[in-house]
Amino acid sequence: MIDFWLADENLIFAAAFVLMIAIGLLQLIGLGDLGSDVDIDTDIDADVGGTGVVGGLLSFFGWGRLPFMILLVLFLLVFGLTGFAGQQFIQSLTGGLLPAMLAAPGAALVALPLTGLLSRPLANIIPQDETTAVSIDDLTGRRAIIDIGTAKPGYPARAKVADRHGHSHALMVEPDSDDDIFNTGEEVLLVRREGEIFKAVAVGTHWLKNA
Repeated sequence: MIDFWLADENLIFAAAFVLMIAIGLLQLIGLGDLGSDVDIDTDIDADVGGTGVVGGLLSFFGWGRLPFMILLVLFLLVFGLTGFAGQQFIQSLTGGLLPAMLAAPGAALVALPLTGLLSRPLANIIPQDETTAVSIDDLTGRRAIIDIGTAKPGYPARAKVADRHGHSHALMVEPDSDDDIFNTGEEVLLVRREGEIFKAVAVGTHWLKNA
């Protein structure tokens, strides 16, 4: 079975599973969020919002029902399973495997609509943590809760913040002051953004500094 999974013709499907697991691990430890879903979704929605055909195709494939990273993981899972199942079927008929350049596009053509189909019931189960209605910069000025880790200057920790619509976002936060340390469960105020990192102060600190 290992030889079948790692055959040259099947390496692309094995790679899909490896990538799926890697994304899941990054999401689990908080390194795969960083507000990327907000930026990606906002840009694409702006491009296709007025295009009925393209927007309809994206909706058919599940776009907008689930956060982007979850949709990507779902596609990789379906693509890998479809590819292996198809190759196993071909092998049972012919004794050989299709070349990757033929098997991969065929699996993708099947996996795309299947991903869209599976995204419908999953959308009712999995909460939509990200939203396309706001820019990541709109989160500045809002309160966040340190979710995983301890935030120190130069060592950001993962935090959760709700936008104006009540949707939750995961982002990386570090203290704006060299003297501050934020522990898990502590509430902070997001005051500015530097790249993918938000700078924050303890709730109430900004009033003291401006007094």
